[in-house]
Amino acid sequence: MTSDSQSGTASAASHVSTSPSYSITLRVEAPSGHRTASDIVAAVSAAGAAITGVDVSESGADRLVVDITADTVDSAHVERIRDSLGALDGITVRHVSDATFLMHLGGKLEVNPKVPLRHRADLARAYTPGVARVCLAIAERPEDARRLTIKRNTVAVVTDGTAVLGLGDIGPAAALPVMEGKAALFKQFAGVDAWPVCLDTKDTEEIIRIVKAIAPVYGGINLEDISAPRCFEIERRLRDELDIPVFHDDQHGTAIVVLAALTNALRVVDKAIGDVRIVVSGVGAAGSAIIRLLQGQGARNIVAFDRKGAVHADNAGEDETRRWIASTTNPDGFAGSLREGLAGADVFVGVSGPNILTGDDVATMADDAIVFALANPTPEVDPIAAAQHATVVATGRSDYPNQINNVLAFPGLFRGLLDAGASEITDEMLRVAAVAIADAVEPRELSASYIVPSVFDAAVSPNVARAVAEVAERNRAHRERGTSSGTPSDSPSGSSSGPARSHG
Repeated sequence: MTSDSQSGTASAASHVSTSPSYSITLRVEAPSGHRTASDIVAAVSAAGAAITGVDVSESGADRLVVDITADTVDSAHVERIRDSLGALDGITVRHVSDATFLMHLGGKLEVNPKVPLRHRADLARAYTPGVARVCLAIAERPEDARRLTIKRNTVAVVTDGTAVLGLGDIGPAAALPVMEGKAALFKQFAGVDAWPVCLDTKDTEEIIRIVKAIAPVYGGINLEDISAPRCFEIERRLRDELDIPVFHDDQHGTAIVVLAALTNALRVVDKAIGDVRIVVSGVGAAGSAIIRLLQGQGARNIVAFDRKGAVHADNAGEDETRRWIASTTNPDGFAGSLREGLAGADVFVGVSGPNILTGDDVATMADDAIVFALANPTPEVDPIAAAQHATVVATGRSDYPNQINNVLAFPGLFRGLLDAGASEITDEMLRVAAVAIADAVEPRELSASYIVPSVFDAAVSPNVARAVAEVAERNRAHRERGTSSGTPSDSPSGSSSGPARSHG
């Protein structure tokens, strides 16, 4: 998933389109009449909802009950619709059901056996006494766990609930619906069995210890929604100390899809990545990983901004990530504000917060500008206003063109890692994953409104998996010959995508 920010006010939300994530069904009771149903529909529509279904659930001589299904903007919008109906004479809103909550009843995951258990012989092989032979075989050759257990196809989705979407530190239990959803996406798009691991601790050392302790079950670790800067240290240590790939999706998943989208956006405007000036708003987990991957693809002029302005050598402070950013970006030593730095820039990449720019700010950018406003659900700049001035606009939302969505990356990436039995993730794997995503858009399809493939494009995940597996196999061959093809890391601790030490 991309960098997220908290929802704006109701007034700001009113400018945002309706969404299936706020799909509701209103059960409305009213006096019978030949225009009753149409009047109710008109009232709901006038309140700004996008009606998707109308069903009469009860009909009598005096009363009529109508179910109206509609997409809305947010919870405040739902209450306004309820109030507008309740204000009508004789109208009663019996109940409002939320389709998103209904989908989550009982959770979104279940476990099913892959083998038949129909009679005693099946039980004797799947469990005792036959299973003991398999246990002993693994005890003798631990590497056989990848071949003989779920380890070969299983990923742990690990969080402490401290940086969930734009909601912040909401805790492990409240984070579970997101992790369930992530696991469902792994299965749907790449056939990977993933499982949520929500940890009730914020202690860096304890998180590292727990993940190391559960690692024998899994073929990979996907770190998710862990706040910075702890996420950097956790990822770095786990990569060093485990023999399975460790991936922080908030950093590297976002970076992969941003590089893929920018590759195609530059094709649309006919510019080269080495020639453009790129402004990045946000220097946390996602921003630092984006900068690193763009540099690996040839970007030479990046200026990063935080809340106080441009990051440069004189304000880097003691934070290792900021010091690395200051030392590898901003070649001209620019020290102004984001608005000032945006003037003349070719590319804006926002992974920060909502409504920090206006369309007028975008107007100061270079001709054929590219704007990636990825804060979610409310972008850094209104996409419609940005599109008045920029040639290519992308967001993290599903209700605008060019959604930068991490689901394009992580399922195929882990599919390739698991298929190859990889023990590490390298910069080259991230880069080829981005190229595979970009190339999934055929030249005849490429346009300013279509720079990344649909998340439902069945070719994306296999293409990413194939590209990543090829790099993993090549790395293995190099190691067996006593050399290494991994990209050395010069990034700060924890934000490295370079090869980890293998212990298996």
